[in-house]
Amino acid sequence: MAKDKKNRAGKGLKSSYPYYLANRPVPANTDLDVLDKYSGQRATRVAQADAAAVRKAIVAGYQAREAVAAFPPDARRDVLEHCVQRFTQRFDELALALCIEAGKPIRDARGEVTRLIDTFRIAAGEATRIGGEVIEMQISPRTRGYRGMVKRVPIGLCGFITPFNFPLNLVAHKVAPAIAAGCPFVLKPSEKTPIGALIIGEVLAETDLPKGAFSILACSNDDAAQLVEDERVALLSFTGGLVGWDLKARAGRKKVTLELGGNAACIVDDEPGASLDHVVERLVFGSYYQSGQSCISVQRIYAHAAVYDKLRKKLKAAVAKLRMGDPREESTFIGPMIDEKAAQRVEAWIAAARKGGAKRLVGGDREGNMVPATLMENVPHDADLYRKEAFAPVALMEPFDDFEQALDKVNDSDFGLQAGVFTGRLEHAMRAWDRLEVGGVIVGDVPSFRVDNMPYGGVKHSGLGREGVRCAIEDMTEQRLLVIRDPVG
Repeated sequence: MAKDKKNRAGKGLKSSYPYYLANRPVPANTDLDVLDKYSGQRATRVAQADAAAVRKAIVAGYQAREAVAAFPPDARRDVLEHCVQRFTQRFDELALALCIEAGKPIRDARGEVTRLIDTFRIAAGEATRIGGEVIEMQISPRTRGYRGMVKRVPIGLCGFITPFNFPLNLVAHKVAPAIAAGCPFVLKPSEKTPIGALIIGEVLAETDLPKGAFSILACSNDDAAQLVEDERVALLSFTGGLVGWDLKARAGRKKVTLELGGNAACIVDDEPGASLDHVVERLVFGSYYQSGQSCISVQRIYAHAAVYDKLRKKLKAAVAKLRMGDPREESTFIGPMIDEKAAQRVEAWIAAARKGGAKRLVGGDREGNMVPATLMENVPHDADLYRKEAFAPVALMEPFDDFEQALDKVNDSDFGLQAGVFTGRLEHAMRAWDRLEVGGVIVGDVPSFRVDNMPYGGVKHSGLGREGVRCAIEDMTEQRLLVIRDPVG
């Protein structure tokens, strides 16, 4: 098996990838090794940018502000539609790159490429719909004869930092709206998974975007600090861990948007509004797709006592059937975690929870960076596995007796990204919408549901602001008011 893993590492990728500085590929070096997350072997090498390259990218992007803002909306649309076409043509290549660099099971990888294409297609439509409004100024005799209008103008240079778990679509949710809005940008993808972003850069380099419109640089966190601290960057958009709050504190006057993860909960009411078999199917998807490495992965399951035993039995059986293995194989549902350190962390959290009295209903021993699908019961509420973001193929379940109690349990968290509610009662659905301290309430499905045009973001420790193409465009543009006074005779 080890030999097979070694022989397949990197197959389907180029031997090396450049970074992109001011629209142009720069094969400066091959300093950054990108590993096949399943085999652990080097898959390819990437040019790693240094502090000087990041500084040049910021200068180029800042100098390109006027040219990019003046790039016509229909031309921006054409660039985005070109990306849609090229990503569609390179679909299999993109999916395989995800499978290798992120360890993403191939079926999940194909789903992410589909979403990448969707996000650019949505942005193409929005590029020519960035409007304004006419304001009625004549609200008193003092303001008679005045007219007011507002338009949205690009905010300027944007700095983007993205994580490892969605190397294509989380990049898309920053890059595509920036192009639609007319903003130049500098992107730092995760050093663990830079290939998808660099392929996006390769496609963008085929277009006639003004020089300096984009730079995509795999670089160290220290070198990327310039994106946070340089005042020429007008907006910082960061997706990742709680370090985002520290970045915000260092960002100065620039606008900051943060998506910092979650600890997503799902309620199963005594009248779920669907068969338990359907609920189980969705819970399995929500808890274990992407090997649990999703900000809105189902981590906490609260089931009404009236259905708890039946749900537990069905869920145990379904989770036990999930196959762990090579992410390139169609039958694999659970692939590797991003690295062994992450797997060791969650292994320690599971062990500590069991020592505190929790029961492991399904699971097994860690194998390197592979963690079997795990289902836990009655995890202590002070355990890390309950309080923090597991970001692993682990779900916890416990019963409740009263719906209000379940809402309290969901809210008993430092995070608040999305929550799911299976209920057949309209009043419970509306009550959840009113009371749950989250950015989104998903009724009739798991919190892991997302469509790429919807507002997406959290409250509390989960972040600040909203993504989704239209929301991102609003953040990347500013209102500019025009007031005209009618001529006085």
